[in-house]
Amino acid sequence: MTTRKTYTAEFKRQAIELAEREDVGPIRAARDLGISTSVLYRWRLQAQKAGQTAFLGQGRTTLTPQEQEIQRLRKENEILRQECEILDRVSPNRCQVP
Repeated sequence: MTTRKTYTAEFKRQAIELAEREDVGPIRAARDLGISTSVLYRWRLQAQKAGQTAFLGQGRTTLTPQEQEIQRLRKENEILRQECEILDRVSPNRCQVP
């Protein structure tokens, strides 16, 4: 099993800057840095969308209490739908899902 490489936010920003230079370009920058061009393009897109807030963490964001509650309710809702499907197979029209 291969391990996934992680790059610092500073490395990503410098890679984007290097790729934007006219004398280097994204293909050469990616090759020189040992990353794929698709990764470099994805980083550039993230930087354009998020600006200064791009690359803040390790990909895991802290959810707000409201987001945590929504996530919990979605899981609960999925479990209830599955239970209704099982009950409906045993006894049709026993469980009504909107």
